[in-house]
Amino acid sequence: MTTTMKVDPFTLEIVKDSLLAIGDEMFVALARTSMSPIIYEVLDYASGLTDSEGNLLTQGNGVTGFIGMLTFMVKETLRKYPGDQLKPGDIIIINDPYNGGGSHLSDVGLVMPIFAEGKLVAFSANKAHWTEVGGKDPGSFTNDAVDIFQEGLQFPCIKLYDAGTLNEGIVEIIRSNVRFPDLSLGDMWAQVAALRTGDRRLRELCSKHGRETILAAIDYLLNHGETMSRQELQKLPKGVFTAEDYIDTDGMGNGPFKIKVKVTITDDEFICDFRGSHPQVPGPMNCSYTGLMSAVRVIFLAVTNPEQDVNDGVFRPLKVLVDPKSIMSAERPVPVSNYFETLLGSLDLVWKALAPHLPNRLTAGHHLSVSSVTLSGNHHDTREPFLIVEPSVGGWGGAEGQDGASGQFCIADGETYNIPIEVAETRYGVRVDEYSLREDGTGAGAGEYIGGKGVIRAYRALSDDQAATITYGRNKFSPWGMKGGNDGSPNEFYIHKSNGEIDGPYGVYPRYKLNKNDVIRLMTGTGGGYGNPRKRPAEKVAQDVKNGYFTVDEAREHFLVEVDPLTFEYKELPGRHLEGKQ
Repeated sequence: MTTTMKVDPFTLEIVKDSLLAIGDEMFVALARTSMSPIIYEVLDYASGLTDSEGNLLTQGNGVTGFIGMLTFMVKETLRKYPGDQLKPGDIIIINDPYNGGGSHLSDVGLVMPIFAEGKLVAFSANKAHWTEVGGKDPGSFTNDAVDIFQEGLQFPCIKLYDAGTLNEGIVEIIRSNVRFPDLSLGDMWAQVAALRTGDRRLRELCSKHGRETILAAIDYLLNHGETMSRQELQKLPKGVFTAEDYIDTDGMGNGPFKIKVKVTITDDEFICDFRGSHPQVPGPMNCSYTGLMSAVRVIFLAVTNPEQDVNDGVFRPLKVLVDPKSIMSAERPVPVSNYFETLLGSLDLVWKALAPHLPNRLTAGHHLSVSSVTLSGNHHDTREPFLIVEPSVGGWGGAEGQDGASGQFCIADGETYNIPIEVAETRYGVRVDEYSLREDGTGAGAGEYIGGKGVIRAYRALSDDQAATITYGRNKFSPWGMKGGNDGSPNEFYIHKSNGEIDGPYGVYPRYKLNKNDVIRLMTGTGGGYGNPRKRPAEKVAQDVKNGYFTVDEAREHFLVEVDPLTFEYKELPGRHLEGKQ
């Protein structure tokens, strides 16, 4: 909704910043009232405001991969309820991956229309990962589902509240179909509270400044976002850039699946063409078009202006092309519970295509996968059921002038956290035997600037009949090095059984049975190295050995530096200063 009203620039700035503050308050309100660690510890959610047409105005999110998904939720709401079918007090619930939801059924979205002076002016919206939405497995997303119906409850953009009146039937359906109803419903009420916070604050803003002023400020905010984005677009290299890669598996034993992109950058457009990538697959690694759009938005921000406040104006120069029913534009009813691996693979293609041309913005490849862990069973003391649902941290790639970061979440997880050891050992039937940086022993990530290290996180089962469903993508294809740097290491896990047997390595596995004192050892990848390893200063190599990043043998083989394992004194070996691999 646009307006021709003229507003002084000071008021526009005040209202713009007030809109951003409302988004921040909604974000905090949801975290502080939620029931599940996946929300209040991990921050696996997003919240924000859109205008009356669904254009994003402000978004606070822990999970970077949710950028833009609120927009599609609101636009699906407008399509489903045109005209005057939306009323004050309505709240719509939606998790349909194909029409507006964009991710998987576990990410449940709520949308609330906001009215001022009797007119629709905006929407508040949020999207949060529920611990449970039903389905065939605890946690509601697994890696061997064969259709969407095995993955949980579907909310096809329906009214949870109608003019302020709760639909008790929906609540009872949820209560009867999820394994942890107190958590799921508790998180839903937290989402409702956050929406109402946004509704109240925006109506207060309209009362203070007038509806027309707010609409003018909304136009200004979107146009300002576009202006800043186009200014940054001018600075990018122009031309056509391509990349190819693979999705490891669909979880059903099929794969790998080839994916490809052609990125065209002009003065006016940033076009990502994914046509020719693999069709949608039988297993749950499929990603919807909305998920693909969010992926491209993330990398677009990374190469233009990552400090910029996000709104739909920022993305006006962006264009995405993809074949229908591809693995990254899946259509009903194929499963999508592990959509995030293809979302990340799509994002990484653009990254890989542009990284050689934007060394000041993009690193070598990182561990990439969400590396999701779902661990369920009964608590060893209380005998009550428990469920761990969490992502895993790993290594990021080296870059021009800096080593890669160790122990960080993948780009689509963004500013999230994993569950603290103290919380895990208190609430769940496990003990954390180890949480450490990974020493690969293979030269993974070696370079003039080394890749950040992956981690090892080991859970010891303290009761029988636990089940672990692990989805570690980037298991068959390691993070890529740049400018002569070594590739990183794969994401993988092993099972150390109580009888001394070791099983693995695996990347993707559904419901691995764990009995008391079995240990699941989760190992995430080290990022790719940047530049010829022989160009890394010898004193830094010695420090790497001292820090446990590389072994003495790795230093000798990959860096041509001999390091004393006791004193960490070093000497350079013959050939070190000759031109090595490029």
